[in-house]
Amino acid sequence: MKLTKRTVDSAGPAQDGRQLIFWDSEVKGFGLRITPAGVKSYILNYRFAGRERRYTIGKHGSPWTCEEARQTAIALLRDIAAGNDPLEAKAEAKAAPTMTDLAERFLTEHAATKCKPRTAAEYRRLFDTIILPALGRRTVKDITRMDIARIHHDLRQTPYQANRVLAVCSKLFNLAEGWGIRPDHSNPCLHVEKYHEDQRERFLSEEELSRLGSVLAAWQGSPHIAALIRLLIFTGARLNEIMTLTWDAVDFERQEARITDHKTNRTARTKVLHLPPPALSVLAALPRLPDNPYIIVGERKGHHLINPNKTWHAIREAAGLGEVRIHDLRHSFGGIGASSGMSLLFVGKLLGHTQPQTTARYAHLAPDPVKAAATAIASRVALALEGRTKTNDAAVVPLPPARNSRRGRGRGFAGEVWGFQRVRMTKVLFLC
Repeated sequence: MKLTKRTVDSAGPAQDGRQLIFWDSEVKGFGLRITPAGVKSYILNYRFAGRERRYTIGKHGSPWTCEEARQTAIALLRDIAAGNDPLEAKAEAKAAPTMTDLAERFLTEHAATKCKPRTAAEYRRLFDTIILPALGRRTVKDITRMDIARIHHDLRQTPYQANRVLAVCSKLFNLAEGWGIRPDHSNPCLHVEKYHEDQRERFLSEEELSRLGSVLAAWQGSPHIAALIRLLIFTGARLNEIMTLTWDAVDFERQEARITDHKTNRTARTKVLHLPPPALSVLAALPRLPDNPYIIVGERKGHHLINPNKTWHAIREAAGLGEVRIHDLRHSFGGIGASSGMSLLFVGKLLGHTQPQTTARYAHLAPDPVKAAATAIASRVALALEGRTKTNDAAVVPLPPARNSRRGRGRGFAGEVWGFQRVRMTKVLFLC
């Protein structure tokens, strides 16, 4: 008989406790199975590679109506005729790793071995609070760009966090490709545009630094807090680099410290932190505790300071610095270097930047080399028009001589003064 809604609804379980199967007269192998408990399911019997197999389509009821189940059976028969076994495909789908599986592998095989503990902890937080609640049960191969874009869009009120989630997901799917879980070049994060992030840098003025210095000079609390702040300003180091710095890492003679736990370059074992005379004076004035290897000691015996924010808030309030963060002391170090005309290349090296674009945030503070070159040229031309020479006027800034190139004496390269790209010019040389 042909299975219809009426025949399916009217069919009941066997009285003797047997399982019943009613076969459809139109689609070969398509049938209705009724258990002794009365549960009705649509099935498909078929042969594959010489074996009799049975595929359960689904239980009768939403979403499986009789007609929906019949159309699914027809589609499955087409796949079988094309050489595909639906039961094998179903088993593979069931065994396919989920996003939860991938995240755990990411944390154990990547983050735990190649990232700092704080970074790994942040990855886990993003997975547990944002990514996995939305995608955890989905299989990795089924995640689409729309899924990633939806999560990113839901976080639009916090652009910084939205972009961090996007970056973590992008790394996650790159690793999935490398592990063979997804096809190559299938990263669903591709073409999901990042949100604009407002730069959070804050640079202290000389007047603000003066007020901060007065507060530190009168500070009656722990000398290690005042020393921490001074060292951050004098070196431009990251907070954790100073808090975890040990006495045996400091070389007073070479005026430097060797840092092993740093962010600058994950492939380098140590980072050299330059210690100018003001920083060395701070270190020389600090007491050394025999039972503590750290320079900035904490409350726990033998440990370094963990979180100085509460004390810093009191200091910045006393100095009238508003919402200045401790990290802004590092920005101020870089900003002072750039505004003093120092090469951005050197500023980046002092700050431990590995990417030039990271240091580029200080470019607006640097003197404009094109403007300086234009002023120098115009001043020399003005003197010539007035019949004077540059030697008669000390106010004129001379252009530096160009180095001769291999092509001839008339062409050369302008010297790199502020860390910008050298530009080949003809006859007239600009500093750029």
